[in-house]
Amino acid sequence: MGTKKIVITGGPGTGKSTLINELINRNYTCLEEISRQVTLDAQKNGVDQLFLTNPLLFSELILKGRQEQFLHAEKASSDLVFFDRGIPDVLAYMDYIGDSYPQSFENVCKNVVYDTVFILKPWKAIYKSDNERYENFEQALNIHNCLLNTYQHYNYKLIDVPFDTVENRTDFILNTLDM
Repeated sequence: MGTKKIVITGGPGTGKSTLINELINRNYTCLEEISRQVTLDAQKNGVDQLFLTNPLLFSELILKGRQEQFLHAEKASSDLVFFDRGIPDVLAYMDYIGDSYPQSFENVCKNVVYDTVFILKPWKAIYKSDNERYENFEQALNIHNCLLNTYQHYNYKLIDVPFDTVENRTDFILNTLDM
């Protein structure tokens, strides 16, 4: 059967990282979001927002990092590996800004398949911007729609995670996986 690869996705500020941290606290194997690190690395090299100044390079770096995460998960000894975002997120963000991307991006999405995808809707009550998150809430809603469209394009059945406490949201995910 192998390791099940589970994506937790959603627009910015929906609680993904908080859920990933809760799963880590419960001793699940989790691969954290890599875009913040790519952004911080670019800032060290004098580029304030790589996604805004060179979205294709940013997306190539994210795509490469997520492919490496997927390969890492293939070798994991645990039954479940959770990802803070999946490879289709890269295409969704490119669609959101209206930029084109090479066919190779689409090929990766077709060839790298996750077992389950949970999506978190934008949640105004918990949304906040910071140095790495420049989007406002309205933009987060638009990104959410791009994520829905992209994952559905690649035939994923998305599971909505209801608004609730982090503990209850995490329980919802784990209980859904037990079905």
